[in-house]
Formats: sequence, structure tokens, C-alpha cells
Amino acid sequence: MEERERAPHRKVRIGIVVSDKMDKTVVVRVERTSKHPLYGKPVLRVKKYMAHDEANECRPGDRIQIEETRPLSKRKRWKVSQIIERAPVLGAPVEEVESE
Repeated sequence: MEERERAPHRKVRIGIVVSDKMDKTVVVRVERTSKHPLYGKPVLRVKKYMAHDEANECRPGDRIQIEETRPLSKRKRWKVSQIIERAPVLGAPVEEVESE
């Protein structure tokens, strides 16, 4: 049987992890700007997506890339494709830089 190729036309979004309280699921906040239809001023639009995180490796504050996939549950249609930037861990020792 032939192996299926990954669809090249899948939607991709970049956002910030808001919650990781669920098992193998994260809530991602995606921001975009659009022009106001009448006044033309940029308006910030925010949408939250539920994404599948198989390894439970995302933490709140992480900047991640999510990719569209088949429906995995009632509200989950996205999966984490990569972690772009990790959030600092609270309570972790910070390396002090000595000023000369």
C-alpha cells in the first residue's frame, strides 16, 4: 500500500500557549490585525484554538506553530507542529551577567 503524502495546503498559524491544563491538548491564542471597515485603523483580532500536543511538552507562554489536521475531537482540529520559542520557567535560577 502506498504511503500518503502530507497535504501541502494545510493552514498554519503562530500563537502563544494560554493553557496546558488538559492532557495532550493546549489552548493557543492567535492574534492578527485587520483594518476597520469604516475608519481604516488597524484593529487587533484574537482567536483561540485547541491544538493536539502529543508529548505534553508545551507550557503556557510558549510561542508555537500549529497546523490544521483532521478532526481529533469536538473542538480540536489543529496540532502542534513546532515550538518556536520557549517561555521562561518561573522560579528557575536566572544566570546573572557580571558587569565589568
